[in-house]
Order: sequence, then C-alpha cells, then structure tokens
Amino acid sequence: MNALLLYPQFPKTFWSFDRFLAMAGVKTFIPPLGILTVAALLPADWNLRFMDRNVAEEPEADWHWCDLMIVSAMMVQREDFHQLIRKAVGMGKKVAVGGPYPTSLPEHALQSGAHYLILDEGEITVPAFLAALERGEPCGVFRATEKPDVSLSPVPRYDLLQRDAYLMMAVQFSRGCPFNCEFCDIISLYGRKPRTKENHQILGELQTLYDLGWRGSIFMVDDNFIGNQANVKRLLRDLIPWMREHRYPFNFLTEASVNLAEQPELLDLMAQAGFFGVFLGIETPDQDSLEVTRKQQNTRHPLTEACRKINAAGLVIYAGFILGFDGERSGAGQRIEAFVAETAIPQPMLGILQAPPNTALWTRLEQEGRLLPDADGCCGDQNTLMNFVPSRPPQDIGREYVQALWRMYEPATYLERCLRHCLAITPNPHCAQQMHIPPARAMRLLTLLIWHQGMRRASLRGQFWTQLWQMARQQPRLLGLYLGLCAAGEHFFEYRQLARERIGGQLGHDPLLPPPTVATVSLRQAALVAAE
Repeated sequence: MNALLLYPQFPKTFWSFDRFLAMAGVKTFIPPLGILTVAALLPADWNLRFMDRNVAEEPEADWHWCDLMIVSAMMVQREDFHQLIRKAVGMGKKVAVGGPYPTSLPEHALQSGAHYLILDEGEITVPAFLAALERGEPCGVFRATEKPDVSLSPVPRYDLLQRDAYLMMAVQFSRGCPFNCEFCDIISLYGRKPRTKENHQILGELQTLYDLGWRGSIFMVDDNFIGNQANVKRLLRDLIPWMREHRYPFNFLTEASVNLAEQPELLDLMAQAGFFGVFLGIETPDQDSLEVTRKQQNTRHPLTEACRKINAAGLVIYAGFILGFDGERSGAGQRIEAFVAETAIPQPMLGILQAPPNTALWTRLEQEGRLLPDADGCCGDQNTLMNFVPSRPPQDIGREYVQALWRMYEPATYLERCLRHCLAITPNPHCAQQMHIPPARAMRLLTLLIWHQGMRRASLRGQFWTQLWQMARQQPRLLGLYLGLCAAGEHFFEYRQLARERIGGQLGHDPLLPPPTVATVSLRQAALVAAE
C-alpha cells in the first residue's frame, strides 16, 4: 500500500508565529504528533510519504503515486482539510481521516467525501481500520468506546519529518485532564483520568530524537502535564539523570493547570529536568466567571500570587485568557489587561469564547436554545466572532477583545513586560533557560531583531537598548530568553492588526473607534445617495 500522509495548513493565528518563524529561518512551530503516531501504527511493509503542508506542499507526483491519502486535522485547519479530501476523491483516491476535528464532527468529513473515519484514539481505531481494509471494505467509521493504554503506544515516526523546518519537536507523556472546565473539549476527547506513558517510553522517544540529531526545544504537548502528579514526579526523577548524562541536549515547554504553584517540589524537579516555560489556562481574573465555567482550580488561591510563584521558580509563563463567559460584566477586557500588567506575562493569548461540540458548554447552550444555526460549521473559524448568543452584546465583547489585544501588544508595553518577567525569574543552575535555536539561525534572528527594534522603529529604539543593557547587567544568563521573547513580539505586533481587521469586518466598524451612532449612519447613507 502506498499511503500519502498529509497535515493541513493553518491559517494565520495567535500561535502561528509567522513573522517570528520567518525571522528565525524556520517554517512552523511544532510537528503534528498525532499523525506521526498513526504512521507508527501502520504496517511495516506499507510505503509511506509524509508532508506537513505548513512546511511545504507535497509534490503533485505524490498524489499520483499513492493508493490512500491519510489526513489529520484540528478545527482551525478545516478549510485546507476539506480541500484535500475533495481533491483526493476527485482523483479517485481512497481517503482516511482522523484527529480532533473529524472526531468531534465526523459528518463534516463524510460530506466532503472521506471514505474511512479513524476517530478517537488511533491505538484502538487504526487496527480496526486495517482489519476493514484486509476484508476489502470500501468505507467505514471506526470509533472506540474505551480509552487506550498509552503505555502501549509506539514511538512516533520522527524520521519522516523535515526536522530543521520546525522551531520545536513534540513529545507526549499523558492524555486527559482531571478537571471539568465547561468549555474544554479535552475531557470529551481524552477523558478526565490522565493516562501516562511509562518512563522508559519517554526516554526512548527522547533518545530517538537525540539519535536523529535534534538538539533544542521540545514541547511536552500534554493536555495537563501535572494531571497525574505522582507519575509526573516519577518521570522527572528519571529524566533528570538522563538529561545530565546527555549534557542537556533539550529544554522543555509544557501546559499545566495553575495549581502547579501549589507544588514547590514539582516546580523544582521541572527546573532540574530542563523546563523553561509553561502555558497556563488562566482564562479570566473574574472569580464569578471562573465559577460559571467550572474552573474551580483557579479559584482556590489568588491567581497573581500563583503566577509569581511559578515565575520565581524559574519558568516563563505563557497564558490563555477568554472573553465571553456567561454573566461576564462589562470591562472584562480591561480587567484582563490589568492582570497581565500586574503579572508581566509577556504573551497573553486572548480569545473569544466559542462552544466546541460535545462539551458541557455546547450541551447547555443547546438546551437553552442559544446555539447559532450553523454553530458547528463556524466553531473554530477565525473569522467568526462567536457561535452562540452570549449573555451580553457580542459587539461589546468584540470591541473589548480588540482593544485589549491592541493595548497589550503595543510594542513598548510588550517589551516592558518581557523585561519585568525575565527579571523576576530565578536563574536555573542546571541548564540554559531559553528556546534553543541553532547558532546560525540565532545570529540571523538577533540581527533582524536589532534592525527592527533597535534601529528601524524610532519610537522603540531607546527603550530597546536601555532594557538590553539592564538585562545584561542584572540577568545575563537569561539574555537569550529575553531576546527570544522580544523577537516573538514582531509576530504579535502584526497579529493585532489582523485581529482588528477580522473583528472590525464582523462588527461593521473599526473596534478601536467609537461605534457609529444611528445619526452618523444616516448621514453616511445620505452622502452615498447624494453621490449617486
């Protein structure tokens, strides 16, 4: 069997880092771990070709060569996902699909013509798909009623990657999250009981990447890295000597819940193992909104203090915030801005709430009759404000979103947060705390950073050099980390303009300007009539 495995293109998003990646000379952020794991589950005698379309488009000859196309996607990749299916079907090729998007909305893939839907987790459904192929079945939907034992999961096919095209590699230790946030689809996809791999599996995957020549950053892509704290501590205690023996070839970034701040031992182990950053789902500083969305783990202790503890323990904090929760009071965007200013979180990811299918939020809104008619069709769509009727005017939410994003990523404000955040970090005596970039690319990135922020922008020039000197004097070991954060700002300075245009197009006016009054609209209409 000749199988062509494809990963669809992402649109420009907050996390696409387009400008920063171009400056660093790489194509995309991290590789798609799911489809690489599926590749490892396919028969050894199959001929496989893999292409991440965020790195490069596959040669046309691959389409004629293959018997079967396999594609995996998240909701945000929906446009390219459907185009690939339709192209393959038009060429008479069989199509198998999987991943979070078709698992949540399988009817969408069927409508585009996919023949085989390999849903849920591949350790169970890929063997069922292969058995159906052996029987000669022309189509099928393969689902799992239970969760697989991830200790039996194979090493992903990292050898299929064009590794130098990525900023980071990806490894997964666990699946699932013990919490019950109403808007989150992780628990519907992977369950509330975190399932972990064995330590020897993770060390084996790291050894595979090491043997393939990778040196640099690795994203531990767990839904919640500390979901099973006993097993995580056990892993870290084995990972620390492995890292020492290999002279710290990697450093790690991961995702965790805010209760990480309550675990000083865990924070210390992460630092010793080479973790430099963590993404936290803070969502909102409004306690009433956290309770509405069942984010109870964020209400036990003051969030600002939790961020201070994690930051001081040696970790850069990346954090997610959301506007649009039920009962949200006016000014939520400004309160998020104030929280970000107080904690100096460099890269706050601000989003507008949507209801993903199969979540508790989706079910509740459906029962209340508040889902929009095409709610599943626009969920995850970057050009759609919300897919349900919120409890306050969506125009207000859209304006607050753009205004907060615009102000938080004003270049001078952003650079000031980067400085304060890095100055608050305790230097790690074990290894470098930074996103590792090969020396030649790091020099290119530094040169472009100095040009853009230290020379070209007159309004930023003085601040850039003053802060650089301050970092060099006070935190010289964190200088690389600081410069990397500054460079990433180039993406966000552009993205805020894109968000302004996207939301403005939906609101019918520029969100940074006062909304037009009825009288103003009437005058404009009169002027248009007069012009005609």
